[in-house]
Amino acid sequence: MLSTEQLRADCGRCAGLCCVAPAFARSSDFAIDKPAGRPCPNLAEDFRCGIHDRLPERGFPGCVVFDCFGAGQQVTQVTFGGRDWRGTPGIAGPMFAVLPVMRQLHELLWYVTEALELPAARRLHPKLRAALAETTALTAGTPEELLALDVDAHRRRVNPLLQKASELARAGAGGCGPDHRGAQLIGRRLRGADLRGANLRGALLIGADLRGADLRSADVTGADLRGADLRGADLTGVLFLTITQLRAAVTDATTKGRPAVPSP
Repeated sequence: MLSTEQLRADCGRCAGLCCVAPAFARSSDFAIDKPAGRPCPNLAEDFRCGIHDRLPERGFPGCVVFDCFGAGQQVTQVTFGGRDWRGTPGIAGPMFAVLPVMRQLHELLWYVTEALELPAARRLHPKLRAALAETTALTAGTPEELLALDVDAHRRRVNPLLQKASELARAGAGGCGPDHRGAQLIGRRLRGADLRGANLRGALLIGADLRGADLRSADVTGADLRGADLRGADLTGVLFLTITQLRAAVTDATTKGRPAVPSP
């Protein structure tokens, strides 16, 4: 099985894939237009970002909140055996095409690993471990196998397990709260709101005022928290909260239950 460390981006073992493979559109997230497959002008010869410590100031906050869940180093070191697209130009196309597939698999592995840490979902653990083993095996595929994989179909098989684990965890923590799945809550004033055990999967909370809100045991899977003000909010036991979601939000020392956020 892949370890938690392997599900965390290690740029030193990657060939700068997230700086080359995807397209960037000039916006509040990216200062430039960049077509897919072209290296970002900030990418250095050692595959490191030349403005890593100044990304928001230079107009690239979208880079700060991107997380490959360790897919970059898996593609570089395992799928392509340590080769890179500069030294072996012929692999560039397949390498870039495999990255989004691997990222989805690694993201799924991260969620399943988190679900296995939930005591209330213990009765689902055998199925979750089976899903973890199957997904891990898929990450070891060849480039051809990965590109032929119907990753959406695989996600559809695993997601019900994650949703059930969420329901059990939220019920075990005092009951499921309001259902805001996929809700449009951009800029919403939710200061001090009682969102304990809420379902916020896929909710758009961009710029929402969540100061002092009670988010204990809420499920924030895929919620867009860019600019959401979480100062004074209680995040104790919040479910499926990623590091990048925290980086995208506004937090401070008064944000309760806030996990440590390593530098990107």
